[in-house]
Amino acid sequence: MPSSTIRFLELLEREAAPVEFEGPLVQARSRGAGPDEIAELEEAKLAALRVRALLERRRRREAELSGLYDTAGDLAGLRDLDAVLHAIVHRARNLLGTDIAYLTMSDDAAGDVYMRVTDGSVSAKFQRLRLPLGAGLGGLVAQTGTPYATANYPEDRRFHHTGEIDAGVGEEGLVAILGVPLRLGSRVIGVLYAANRSERPFAREEVSLLVSLAAHAAVAIDTARLLGETQTALTELSAAHTKISAHSASVERAAAAHDRMTALVLRGGGVEEVAAAVTEVLGGRLMVLDADGRTLAAVGADGIPGGPAHSGAVASALGPDGPVLLPDPAIVAEALATSRADGRAVRRGGLWFAAVVAGAENLGALVWRPQHDTGHADQQILERAALVTALLLLFRRTVAEAEGRVRGELLDDLIARPVRDPESLRARARRLNVDLSRPHVLVCVDDAAATSGPARQRAVSWAHTFAGTHAGLAATRDGRVVLMVPGTDAGALARSVARELGRVLGRPVTAGAAGPAAEPAGLAAAFKEADHCATALAALGRVGDGASTAELGFVGLLLGAVREGGDPDVTRFLRDTIGSVVDYDLRRGTTLVKTLECYFGTGGSLARAAEQLHVHVNTVTQRLDRVAQLLGADWQRPDRALEVQLALRLHRLGTNAEQLSD
Repeated sequence: MPSSTIRFLELLEREAAPVEFEGPLVQARSRGAGPDEIAELEEAKLAALRVRALLERRRRREAELSGLYDTAGDLAGLRDLDAVLHAIVHRARNLLGTDIAYLTMSDDAAGDVYMRVTDGSVSAKFQRLRLPLGAGLGGLVAQTGTPYATANYPEDRRFHHTGEIDAGVGEEGLVAILGVPLRLGSRVIGVLYAANRSERPFAREEVSLLVSLAAHAAVAIDTARLLGETQTALTELSAAHTKISAHSASVERAAAAHDRMTALVLRGGGVEEVAAAVTEVLGGRLMVLDADGRTLAAVGADGIPGGPAHSGAVASALGPDGPVLLPDPAIVAEALATSRADGRAVRRGGLWFAAVVAGAENLGALVWRPQHDTGHADQQILERAALVTALLLLFRRTVAEAEGRVRGELLDDLIARPVRDPESLRARARRLNVDLSRPHVLVCVDDAAATSGPARQRAVSWAHTFAGTHAGLAATRDGRVVLMVPGTDAGALARSVARELGRVLGRPVTAGAAGPAAEPAGLAAAFKEADHCATALAALGRVGDGASTAELGFVGLLLGAVREGGDPDVTRFLRDTIGSVVDYDLRRGTTLVKTLECYFGTGGSLARAAEQLHVHVNTVTQRLDRVAQLLGADWQRPDRALEVQLALRLHRLGTNAEQLSD
């Protein structure tokens, strides 16, 4: 092989620059080589340069294929669209050997093209550039969908130049620009560019390479769009699944609550059990109110039923650690009125209110304080609980009214004058678990409004409930509410009845009591005394008070008898006041009655009483101590002393009358 050929092969092996292939010719000429040798070297040089160009094209093609392969790999692992587009633009710049590469996207809403990605740009104005369709090289490519190239854009009159575009291109210093469309089917979604800051023509192979990269960019954009739509669809499906699951859970909770409340109704449960069942399903705290705003039941968030809460007008709702003040009464009234009118539960602040109604009748309300955010299903469960509570209250009232009628008829027969069939009354009482042999107190309520008009039902209902909880009876007779309750303290019971019933009716109620008494005959007499006592209290102006016949004494009984057009029961008054002293004298042959008369006759002087009785003062003192044991330590209290003196006078008058008749 000629040495010249070897020289050129060595240059090809080390990838020498084209100018270095002139070296062998320069050396041959410098040593005076002949024309034939020079021609041979020239021919070898040209062949080597052709081989070098072929190798360069193959290297470039290999680089292009490698770049396209890497781009395809990026698309296969697409996670971030911007990262993929930056990689494509960067490869376009490197493969074409340009100073800058960039990509614009079509804005269908604005009707123009905006800059999306740049690589090699130094101008902020250029990076914010927007091209109207048809304007500039990029606008023309986006409008026509055809690649365009120019070796000198500022001087190329084929394009529609605008001041803004030329200013951006000039600030970036671009001269040669190649732009190819990004196609999705027949639609152009953007343009991929390669540009130089010096004049340069773009070969057909470079246009083809940029078209291939643009195709990859379009695929990346479409893939990202599809992934985004898929992700959005998955998110929507997940949200729908969550919503459906929540709705399904709500439906299941509502069904469970409905089943529990239905079972409670069927087995005769009360409002307390319904409230407990509701709070187990909904959580939070629940209060059940009656029509007058009184607490029927309260159940806390800890799941432990509070049972019947304090009586009286409602002044508290359920807070996180116990009762807290309700909102303003006007707000509560408005919330319940709205709930009754709409038939729905309403929320005011942190509390839910559900009216308990039957038709147009107000039976009460449910007040619920939730522990968590509430949904429509929770509201429906509360409304269903209000309906079940209404049914239970109606059922309870119906049963109570039926039982009350039976018990009231018994009491009415017990206090009838005269008692016709005592044994039959005892048998009826036993069937109602009432033991007539036990001591009972009779109470009469003196309040005309409580036994007539709208208040009658509330008064009678309360009386039956009160008597029932105390194993007693209640009825209405002669326009008055009458109660018969086991016990011995008539005065305390009368005051309790006056206080409680007055709170229910919202006005003062007067109650007179008598007893204790047992057996039908004694109960009938006690009713008459209680009736006189109630009348006497009204005559004395003690409206809203309660007292017993023993507490009023003879004056009260006298007023009661006069008001009713009857006669005072003197014999009973004497027996109750000084009967024990009279009986003691009769049994023991003592003179306690005479001692009392002398004591009061001398103005309470022990010495003068002793003189009249012809005994020692100590004897008078001992006799009065015995009197205190028989009458009680308070027998010398002014009001008691007055009654004792009156009883002594009546006793003396009665004794004289008997002696005269004899």
